[in-house]
Amino acid sequence: QVQLVESGGGLVQPGGSLRLSCVASGIIFSMNTMDWYRQAPGKQRELVARISVIGSGSYLDSVKGRFTISRDDAKRTVYLQMNSLKLEDTAVYYCRASTSRAEFWGQGTQVTVSS
Repeated sequence: QVQLVESGGGLVQPGGSLRLSCVASGIIFSMNTMDWYRQAPGKQRELVARISVIGSGSYLDSVKGRFTISRDDAKRTVYLQMNSLKLEDTAVYYCRASTSRAEFWGQGTQVTVSS
């Protein structure tokens, strides 16, 4: 059974930081591209960051320079370091694992940026 379990969300003030983690089981983690998506109320889910199997990262323009995605294949974990958080970063953040044949999603973790 495949499981992706996110953690690390919470309430933070503007300008603050959070680090999200997503631990995977039931997949060959090192063979999966790992993504972080987010969905704010009333908005479509959007891709925030992606890291390839060789560790190459890419980002949504609005988070470039503030967010960093990384992976630890030995721990089967992908991280999203979020710095300089803004009100508009408030959303549910989802982890996604994918290969050419399948994709799997976590249940999401809430990030709320508020003063």
